[in-house]
Amino acid sequence: MRSSWQFLLGASTVLLPFAHAEPSLTDKHEAGRCAIRGHCGKQGFFGSDLPCPDNGLAEEPTADVRKKLVDVCGDKWDDGKVCCKEEQLDALQTNLKRAESIISSCPACKENFFNLFCTFTCSPDQSLFVNVTNTTPKGDKYLVTELDQLISDEYGEGFYNSCKDVKFGATNSRAMDFIGGGAKNYTQFLKFLGDKKVLGSPFQINFPRPDSADWPDMEPMDDSAKACNSTDEKYKCTCVDCSAACPALPEVSGTKYCHVGGLACLSFAVIIVYSVFILLLIAAVSGHVAYRRHAQSKNERLRLLQDAAPSDDEDEGDVVHNTGLLDRPQKHYALNTVCDAAFGRLGYICARFPAITIFVSILVVGLLSLGWIRFEVERDPVRLWVAPDSAAAKEKEFFDDNFGPFFRAEQAFLVNDTLPSGPGPVLSYATLKWWFGVENQISRMMSQQGSITFSDVCFKPTGDACVVQSISGYFGSTSSPPDEGSWQDTLEDCANEPVNCLPDFQQPLQPNMVLGGYNGSVLDAQAIIVTWVVNNHAEDTEEMQNAMDWENSLKEILLVVQQEAQDRGLRLSFNTEISLEQELNKSTNTDAKIVVISYIIMFIYASLALGSTTLTTRTVLQNPANALVQSKFMLGVIGIVIVLMSVSASVGLFSAAGIKVTLIIAEVIPFLVLAVGVDNIFLIVHEFERVNISHSDASVSERVSRALGRMGPSILLSATTETAAFALGAAVGMPAVRNFAAYAAGAVLINALLQVTMFVAVLALNQRRVEAGRADCVPCIRVKQADSVSVNGAYAFDIQDEGAFQRFIRKVYAPALLGKKTRVVIIAIFLGVFTAGLALIPSVQLGLDQRIAIPRDSYMIKYFDDLYDYFDAGPPVYFVSRELNATQRPYQKELCGRFSDCMQFSESNILEQESKRPEVSYLATGSASWIDDFFLWTLSDCCTSNNDGKSCLPERDPDANIALQGLPEGERFVELLDIWLHTQTSEECPLGGQASYGNAIVFDKEHVTVNASHFRTSHTPLHSQADFINSYAAARRIASDISDRTETEVFPYSKHYIFFDQYASIVRLSCALLGSGLAIILLVTTILLGSLQTAIVVTFTVAMILIDIVGTMAVANVSLNAVSLVNLIISLGIAVEFCAHISRAFAFPSATVMERAPRHKYRGKDARAWTALVNVGGSVFSGITITKLLGVCVLAFTRSKIFEIYYFRVWLALVFWAALHALVFLPVALSFLGGEGYVDPESSGGLEEDLRSRRYPALLADEDYDSDDI
Repeated sequence: MRSSWQFLLGASTVLLPFAHAEPSLTDKHEAGRCAIRGHCGKQGFFGSDLPCPDNGLAEEPTADVRKKLVDVCGDKWDDGKVCCKEEQLDALQTNLKRAESIISSCPACKENFFNLFCTFTCSPDQSLFVNVTNTTPKGDKYLVTELDQLISDEYGEGFYNSCKDVKFGATNSRAMDFIGGGAKNYTQFLKFLGDKKVLGSPFQINFPRPDSADWPDMEPMDDSAKACNSTDEKYKCTCVDCSAACPALPEVSGTKYCHVGGLACLSFAVIIVYSVFILLLIAAVSGHVAYRRHAQSKNERLRLLQDAAPSDDEDEGDVVHNTGLLDRPQKHYALNTVCDAAFGRLGYICARFPAITIFVSILVVGLLSLGWIRFEVERDPVRLWVAPDSAAAKEKEFFDDNFGPFFRAEQAFLVNDTLPSGPGPVLSYATLKWWFGVENQISRMMSQQGSITFSDVCFKPTGDACVVQSISGYFGSTSSPPDEGSWQDTLEDCANEPVNCLPDFQQPLQPNMVLGGYNGSVLDAQAIIVTWVVNNHAEDTEEMQNAMDWENSLKEILLVVQQEAQDRGLRLSFNTEISLEQELNKSTNTDAKIVVISYIIMFIYASLALGSTTLTTRTVLQNPANALVQSKFMLGVIGIVIVLMSVSASVGLFSAAGIKVTLIIAEVIPFLVLAVGVDNIFLIVHEFERVNISHSDASVSERVSRALGRMGPSILLSATTETAAFALGAAVGMPAVRNFAAYAAGAVLINALLQVTMFVAVLALNQRRVEAGRADCVPCIRVKQADSVSVNGAYAFDIQDEGAFQRFIRKVYAPALLGKKTRVVIIAIFLGVFTAGLALIPSVQLGLDQRIAIPRDSYMIKYFDDLYDYFDAGPPVYFVSRELNATQRPYQKELCGRFSDCMQFSESNILEQESKRPEVSYLATGSASWIDDFFLWTLSDCCTSNNDGKSCLPERDPDANIALQGLPEGERFVELLDIWLHTQTSEECPLGGQASYGNAIVFDKEHVTVNASHFRTSHTPLHSQADFINSYAAARRIASDISDRTETEVFPYSKHYIFFDQYASIVRLSCALLGSGLAIILLVTTILLGSLQTAIVVTFTVAMILIDIVGTMAVANVSLNAVSLVNLIISLGIAVEFCAHISRAFAFPSATVMERAPRHKYRGKDARAWTALVNVGGSVFSGITITKLLGVCVLAFTRSKIFEIYYFRVWLALVFWAALHALVFLPVALSFLGGEGYVDPESSGGLEEDLRSRRYPALLADEDYDSDDI
């Protein structure tokens, strides 16, 4: 990074000795004749010496001049006449040395550069290609002020090509930016060298294209330019400085996705498979219909031939009343019998001793909740989304420990897009004057708490100047506004040649870093970009607190400036390092209200719905006082309290274990447990009401025992599969997922335990209250007006035991669903939806846009929009080498790139070549190689001047050119390295290492080793989540390639990598977690249901639900990340909840309900599917579907995009698809493919077996039964 004049002094200023004359002063153009010679004075007091016009003959130089000429220009000048004098050679030598410090790493470029100016200055045939066109008098002499120099196109192009790729490592930029003003071709290069500038060439040199018609007597300079990939080792440049010399890297064999046309192969395959299935299904149905018609026709013909009168042997009265009874399971499943008995016994004990049960439950929950003492919320995004033992986390820790934490960046965009016509140019003198004042105010601002200034916290690479990347850097200072008349010219000049307009911190400002939204002239820029760079420090240090204090004050100022910008018709967006965390916390606080409302709605619904199981409109109308007794509002409240108790116990348990709570846990776990827990409460209560009817003569404890005996195994099935599925996530390294899984598994398990103990105890107490005629919520009050018959349960003889919805399921929905044609259509439709879900999987994107994670009204939304729209620069990336002792020559060769004996595929060379294919590497430039710049520094005069005037490398052979021969090793390497890292960059010493590499190398003087170092480069502009993810994957690939080729450990590091590490494995992780969850579901359901066949159907149904949710994610623009992975795990557990109860009711059908199956219609599996749907379908719909749907719909009103997208959309899809599959697809699938059924122990013996003869017909006096049967 050098001042503007350096670039000219390194190149164009070489021209200072050369002069010009008036038109036609070069009268003769012939070999052996000069055009300029010697110095004739200066134009001004501070000007440089200008040459004299001299068209005389070339002369033999003196011995001293000859020696100096050979020293400067090489052996080719050791004889012959010349056109230069000693004072010209002195100036030439001084200026060429400055250029040499930039281009010396490429011998061909250096040779061509030196040859151009040596030939221009001293060639004996100078007049053939130099023509003086203008002079100015100086006393009795003339000073050359302008001339033409003819350069052949071949030489000009060869000269440019040899230098265009040369890197200047200290700035990690092209040397062409310094010596050629960023020229894109050789004509621009020559023009830059010849243009007269204040700090450049003192006279104008024009390089017209040679044409014999225009220059009949002249011949262009046409030496043979040395190619940078020359076969001559003397001139051959390394790969870093010459792309033509680079060996080709192998083609990147990354993941290539198979496509058929526009479809992914997976999508194409499943569509084809489904299409074939539909065709086969149509063929099968058509064949079946044709066969049935044929058989029917044949039977009709036979019937006509036979006697239609019934045989005397036929017993017309012996018609089976209900064919479903013929297929009622007769076998017992031992495990289910044991579970039924165990739960029955547990229910009896809890109902018999409710006070003890409740006390023990509260005591245990209280003890577990003591862990709240150690309750901590993890808000650090790094600790949330990155496993502490992951490679990314360890690499970040290594980088921070060795090189210091990455800088803190505060950035602002000033944009002109408030006009109705759309975005327009933002630059004007008034705007610049105002903005310079804003920057000046910020630089002088003192923080509110600690009186900290920007100078106290900023990054100072040169030791005294803060880094502020702003357009103001082009104008030198913000303390005074730019000149109103010249600011546009100054800005354009600085944008074209940033090295001429260095800011205080002496680093060139590329225009794309400070201006955005322009294609041609920077004056048309639509955005001004300003970045304040602040030093970062370890957490909880005073320095970190000071930085955060200053950032808070900066935020307050910029919020005020936003309004000022708006008043000027502009818009300001900004971000400070602490902004994101603050806005995320604000989002959480906002969402908490929505979440609480969601819980309250589910709470109210559950409480009211439970009461409706026995409280009907008819009973209220007959005697309103019955409502006070029959209500179960308090029971619902207790059920919700149990959910909260389980959450509290789980949080206490895992907090005590040191597992921190995350915001996801705080917001999701109560919802999850409430959604999972409420349906169990509904099932227990509904079953208990049935038992109250069928066993009204039994004691309350016995009735509770029977109800829990029936429902307990079903709760065991769902709780076991859910707990196991959630617990799987605890094996994941990502803390957000792992901690959530632990808390969720614990809460679901504890909730299930409390439901089968504490809740049934409360249920028993509630039933005793009802039978005692006491009011709900106020049991101390007896409601005397209540109907005692109704209260004591005898009402069962007068009213039906099912509500309107249950009657609808039994009489309308179940028969319609299980019709033969309907079932075929349902299978086809659901498999079609499943196919669509599979086909959409490749369309699911990865990532989590930061704009989604913050509130809709956050000031940062516009900042991120502007960042993607206007900031055309990528983040820096470091390739870190560790445990590589660069003091030894073999390891130096593995790192370096600018010396001939560096490895062909060294780290520097690989990074250089990767930067040439940015479409796959995402690298914008080659790397800043510290070892190359260090070695070049040791070869420069800077090393001499910094070493007490003695040469750093006195033994080195000057003819070694760019080989490593003679360069420092061992202790000498460490000694000089220490000096270099404390050498500031200056005009005389552009390769000083302090500013660019002060924090890039960790070495040990005592053990003479380099512990760690990094090579710095930058990514291409990253404008999407896909870009960030792909850039991380590309950096990993490159680092792995370097490690393999050099046999050293290299890893990439950039600030965003830590957040995108999850995407390297999230697809694989998701498949593993969900696949393992499905395997557990298969195992548990097989064991508890006693049928592998039924378990497969249930597991496949859950898998279909998941696939349909993933397909919905693709359509609803929900990307896959840690948040959505958590929700998919939730979906797995809740999908089981939807399916478990129906599948168990199918495996162990209630004999009482099965007797209700329509006569002559259902047999075998069909009858059991009908029974399952009628028995628990209503509870699944009212207790699971409606509860969750109400809670989810409230989330649609959240202000947070992350809740609206990742929770509302996914959970709504979950409720929709899970309900459809559980209540539509699963019964149909079980009727086709379900496994063996078993006797339900609670359906055999006792009153229930006798129910039909004593009560059931009275309860079902409808069209299903004839009056004669009653």
